[in-house]
Amino acid sequence: MSDKYKIWDHSKAYFLTLTVMGWVDVFTNKKYKFIIIDSLKHCQKHKGLVIFGYCIMSNHIHLIAKAEGEITLSDILRDFKKFTSKTIINEIINNQESRKDWMLSYFKESGKHYCKIQNYKVWQDGNHAEMIQSNKFFDIKLDYIHNNPVKELIVERPEDYIFSSARNYAGLSNYLDIVLESVKMRTYR
Repeated sequence: MSDKYKIWDHSKAYFLTLTVMGWVDVFTNKKYKFIIIDSLKHCQKHKGLVIFGYCIMSNHIHLIAKAEGEITLSDILRDFKKFTSKTIINEIINNQESRKDWMLSYFKESGKHYCKIQNYKVWQDGNHAEMIQSNKFFDIKLDYIHNNPVKELIVERPEDYIFSSARNYAGLSNYLDIVLESVKMRTYR
């Protein structure tokens, strides 16, 4: 993996992309999206995760985030992926899932060649981390995140997508609270 997309400065905010193995469309089912939302809330409340923007797509998640406190962003993301992997796999195993056999087989095969993986591998390694170094870069990445569902023809307007911080920025209710833009004023002036 390239050093270009690693988290080096844990005091800074990063644009992150967390991708499902093989780009499998896990998050077409809203119950898996809520696993992500609940886990992000937990990381905010208990681990110091600060989220400035996010979007949950069918097979990946975009975040603009940083860590505040003793736990590094890398550690938060590692724990997030580990927990959501186990929770999603348990949900697939124990509930109605039309793609159950195929998904379990695929994620099991994906984990075969990794000594740290005991059963299933849901997330690709890495987080494609890009440090937010300017207000302009923040704006570009936030617009990219919010326009992802529009580009994919899921919604007409970014704020219509329920699983995105575009709703927060538009002043609409949302399942996940975020810090609105303060990364720009507070950190990068």
